[in-house]
Amino acid sequence: MGEPSDRHTVGEEWSNWTGDEGCRPRALVRPESIEQIADAVGRAASENWRVRVTGAGHSFSDIACSEGMLISLERFGGMLDVDRDSGLVRVQGGITIAALNAGLAEHGLALENLGDIDVQSIAGAISTATHGTGASLRNISSQVQELKLVLADGSTLVCSEQGGARDGSGGRPGDYGDGDGELLRAARVGLGALGVVAEVTLRCVPAFALRGIDAPAPLAQTLDRLDELVSANDHFEFFVFPHCDMALTRTNNRTDEPPRPRGKTAAWLNDVLLANHAFGAFCALGRAAPSQIPRINRLVTKLAGTSKRVDRSDRIFASPRLVRFTEMEYSLPRERTPEAVRAVMELIERRSFAVPFPIEVRTVAPDDAMLSTAYGRDSGFVAVHMYRGMQWRPYFEAVEQIMYELGGRPHWGKRHFQTEQTLRPRYPDWDAFQAIRARLDPKGRFANAWTDRVLGPVGVRVAA
Repeated sequence: MGEPSDRHTVGEEWSNWTGDEGCRPRALVRPESIEQIADAVGRAASENWRVRVTGAGHSFSDIACSEGMLISLERFGGMLDVDRDSGLVRVQGGITIAALNAGLAEHGLALENLGDIDVQSIAGAISTATHGTGASLRNISSQVQELKLVLADGSTLVCSEQGGARDGSGGRPGDYGDGDGELLRAARVGLGALGVVAEVTLRCVPAFALRGIDAPAPLAQTLDRLDELVSANDHFEFFVFPHCDMALTRTNNRTDEPPRPRGKTAAWLNDVLLANHAFGAFCALGRAAPSQIPRINRLVTKLAGTSKRVDRSDRIFASPRLVRFTEMEYSLPRERTPEAVRAVMELIERRSFAVPFPIEVRTVAPDDAMLSTAYGRDSGFVAVHMYRGMQWRPYFEAVEQIMYELGGRPHWGKRHFQTEQTLRPRYPDWDAFQAIRARLDPKGRFANAWTDRVLGPVGVRVAA
């Protein structure tokens, strides 16, 4: 164990980025080393508390909430090793994607794909199968080469494609597990239920530039041509506001052109003033006058013009998100995506839901992490959002019914209403994950109300 830490805060409130999910744990801990993480887990065990971990608080559900101990990785975010020749980079679990991108750029490296928000911690992003868009590109967790977990007994376990090895074993493949990478397939999307993700080794690629084009296009045409559009471009996605017949498309492709970064003034005008402050004002107006939302949405769509940029990849992928919202997103078989979008648009009209935020549509290649939302299939993702302070549950419940009937799997970091009983049939390796969970955390130390509902209990129950 490490030196005793005075970073145990009793009775401190914690909330997520949106501010609509929170908790007051018995102890909120901000460790700065693996030893302090192990010390915190040991204290929780001695007090018979359950433990959850938070990175940047960017999940929209209660996945990170704890009434026992909450471990925050906000002070555990360093870059540890960079091997430019192999492209392997080892980082602490709390590093934000933004900080990771900046560090990689200094070494001429980049992540091959990213989402459009970069404030998440890398541990949180991989643990919930966070993704970008690209028909031939997998989610961020698939870029993981190796993980180091702090387990419920305070020991550390390295999970790699060769198997698992506990500290003190000499790091020999197969010292824990069967030596076939099953532990890594479970831990890559571990939902915080296996242990604390302390270190992550990622496979990176040489730095590259993207040419990004944002442009409106007819929604019907975009849906009809969706398979063609996602196959013909490195990264394609689109947004569509309810009550509108135009899609706002975003197409990003690799280019040999040199990056042409925007000046600070131009970036602020576009990304902050227009994309955030102006949009936030429209959302606030819609919240105050819901009957005007169709008219407001059509105006916002009309104001969105065409723009072209060439810049470093991470600067094209990510953009500021200052307007607070909550979100639900579902992964679907890719061929069902247009049907899902049409059904949601029709649902909003039929039920007269007041929705000032757009629907977002992306695609992801299949992978093999046990609980990856894109496990074993080419996937389309459809996300719905609601402005903070507006009623979201009836809308999300109705959308979820559509998604589930189309074979959907909910994004683990976003809102959904599924349970162990409804989720288990959607994941071929569900039971394999649960067996590994029971082996690594037999007393259910890394659990909370969310895991009780979504994964079910494990082993011997402990106090909340």
